[in-house]
Amino acid sequence: MKPHQQRVIDEKADLDAKLANLTPFLSSDTCHGLPFAERSRLKQQSEVMAEYSRILGERIAAFD
Repeated sequence: MKPHQQRVIDEKADLDAKLANLTPFLSSDTCHGLPFAERSRLKQQSEVMAEYSRILGERIAAFD
């Protein structure tokens, strides 16, 4: 595996770990105690992170 490919794999792993922490937080009492605007931004952030992860997965699948 080439170094730049490993960096993409590592980046996806880091992103997925962050998303795995954010997702349950969105359903937590702590999150529900935040102002609506902040909850909305966090939800949007999780959606963008999931899309970014999907794209990284596609890139990884295309590695030779």
